[in-house]
Amino acid sequence: MRTKIILSLIVSFLSALSSAESQNLNCDVGPITKKFGGSDWLVYSCGDAQNVIFVTAPGSPAMPFVFIRANGKLRGEGNGKKAYTDLAYSELKQLSSTQVEKLIEETKSLKQ
Repeated sequence: MRTKIILSLIVSFLSALSSAESQNLNCDVGPITKKFGGSDWLVYSCGDAQNVIFVTAPGSPAMPFVFIRANGKLRGEGNGKKAYTDLAYSELKQLSSTQVEKLIEETKSLKQ
């Protein structure tokens, strides 16, 4: 059930993003697991090699929640525990472009 909620959130985000920017993004590169705000997050990169999605890992107290970093802007949606999602948001918004590029490279390095 939680997986369906998360996938639904991702689809909603991507729909909103593609509508706003008139492009289709395929964000299925990865995932790698990283810790933000004391919780584990699954990190996926998108086919445009610029945008990144952060999805709560199974068992995370922040679950269900998803963040998308698109065009340098960070947005989040979900019903996870606010204390954990706020901590993650604080860390994610501080990521530099160079750090995001490194995350993207890490997701690409995984064998599909």
